[in-house]
Amino acid sequence: MKIGCQALDDDLLLYEWLNALIYQMATRKMLFSQFAVEISGGNLSATAWDEPIDVRRHAPAAEAKGATLTALRVARADGGGWLAQCVVDV
Repeated sequence: MKIGCQALDDDLLLYEWLNALIYQMATRKMLFSQFAVEISGGNLSATAWDEPIDVRRHAPAAEAKGATLTALRVARADGGGWLAQCVVDV
């Protein structure tokens, strides 16, 4: 499935992306296991591979309700990787 979003900075782009995923999970009753993401100029375009929720296999403990702005951060990490964090309401 294709999912896209826009934001003014990387932090808000993570927030929008997580909320777009959570919305799709809730409305389609699906989980996502793999992503191909492209980011350019405040635009995120992604393909997300989904699968139906199987309670026996996935053993879900709580349903994510939405990303929050609490502790929202996207930054370069030591070693050249990235750190992305956000508190999610359940």
